[in-house]
Amino acid sequence: MTVSDAGTRPAVAGRLSATDRLLPVWIVAAMAVGLLVGRLVPGLDDALGGWEIGEVSAPIALGLLVMMYPVLAKVRYDRTRAILGDRRLIAVSLTLNWIVGPALMFALAWLLLPDLPEYRTGLIIVGLARCIAMVLIWNDLACGDREAAVVLVAINSVFQLVAFAALGWFYLQILPAWLGLPTTSAELSVGAIAISVLVFLGIPLAAGAASRLLGERLKGRTWYETRFLPTVSPLALWGLLFTIVVLFALQGDAITRRPLDVGRIAVPLLLYFVAMFALAWIGSRAAGLDDARTTTVAFTAAGNNFELAIAVAISTFGATSGEALAGVVGPLIEVPALLALVYAARALRPPPPQEIPR
Repeated sequence: MTVSDAGTRPAVAGRLSATDRLLPVWIVAAMAVGLLVGRLVPGLDDALGGWEIGEVSAPIALGLLVMMYPVLAKVRYDRTRAILGDRRLIAVSLTLNWIVGPALMFALAWLLLPDLPEYRTGLIIVGLARCIAMVLIWNDLACGDREAAVVLVAINSVFQLVAFAALGWFYLQILPAWLGLPTTSAELSVGAIAISVLVFLGIPLAAGAASRLLGERLKGRTWYETRFLPTVSPLALWGLLFTIVVLFALQGDAITRRPLDVGRIAVPLLLYFVAMFALAWIGSRAAGLDDARTTTVAFTAAGNNFELAIAVAISTFGATSGEALAGVVGPLIEVPALLALVYAARALRPPPPQEIPR
């Protein structure tokens, strides 16, 4: 399964294509280029960061739209209604995303950053921002259930709108007070949350669904999946790499100037991604979910909406705050961590049955 495939699953999921084998190289190169450009080109971060839609960086939004459109154009939306009836899938996902995930990040932040309140608060905000964008790419690469991923991401978007601010109040003020810990006062921006959901999910979802509807109505499903999708699919890889370059260019100077702080923030993040993936995999298996949906639950639980976390941290605490830096370090760790988990997911899935020659 590759970022650029036509939407059909390979016969052998564990067999890596040339694109898959080289994907880590492209991603590491994109991260390095972004960091170097952000460090060496004076004023680039201000120029890119000053171009915004609401509180969302327009270059990052553009990259994510290009990246997500092919994935969402591949979805067979006529299958999504049945997925909503899978109560085990929905229950496991909601529990992991909105109970386990925020609680785990809260615990890791306090255990590992007790002396750094700004970074600790930034990590807690990252834990509340459930992934609604790039997770679709990771799920696709790991051969997860594409339709289930769209449904779970949509559900996360609704919960993000109605629960993000309340959970922020709980984890930053109420729970610390119950535990006798210092509290943090913060007014989390509902507007930033709504814009994030609209830009990072609403627009590409509408475009993908419209493409599928019009393409099949005018030309039929065979033409759509064998002619149209192969044409647009390479955009996903280019959008992913562009997003990574811009994201790291925006924050390259801040990251390279404070390497020790970045290292402190990275440790709880890395533990979080691995722990959430493992808990989701075990929980999904215990609930009786199949391979594809187990993969999907694992990635939707492990990933976070770093775009939203950064926007909320900047709007609440300021662009140069420790909270904003913690949000920035999020994708620095998340991108390589979830890419590694893509290969872990492939390895954990059993090989397909061998055909018996006649």
